[in-house]
Amino acid sequence: MRLASRRLFLNQIASMRLITFLLAISSVVLAHAQDDSLNAPYRRNPGIPPFDLLKVDSSTHLTKADINVHKKTIIMFFSPECSHCQHQTEDMLAAIDSLKDIQIVMATYQPFEEMVAFNKKYELEKYKNIKLGRDSKYFMPPFYRMRSLPHLALYDKDKYITGFEGNQKISTILQAFEPKS
Repeated sequence: MRLASRRLFLNQIASMRLITFLLAISSVVLAHAQDDSLNAPYRRNPGIPPFDLLKVDSSTHLTKADINVHKKTIIMFFSPECSHCQHQTEDMLAAIDSLKDIQIVMATYQPFEEMVAFNKKYELEKYKNIKLGRDSKYFMPPFYRMRSLPHLALYDKDKYITGFEGNQKISTILQAFEPKS
């Protein structure tokens, strides 16, 4: 009987040590875990990011230096094949007059040929406030911690205002640019 109780006692101690070890590890992990959105690069660096996009002409690049950081800006990350992205583009083009004072940077990581076809389909070169390019370095998705497309990042005078994932009404986008009281 003494041997059985001793084994039981040793098993309980081993179990308690394992539980203590797991709790200690969990505590360390939780202590170092931080809110992803607070540590996202766009939160640490709230200005327009230093992007580098290959333009539709395939020989020049669009960078932050090519846009007016003193104006309102929408950076839209999209996929040409994405139906939500197509709808967002169509909504923006239908309301282009209300967006005429906002510069729109459209970026994709998809193959160059798909971007060119998207540009041709929507005749984006007709709109002087829309600039299109390919994010061949895949800079933007990790910068914004994107989870779905389209992804819209809104800036006013080189200051991040807010971001949206998925389709947004133009009124919602315009409202985000309005001064907060």
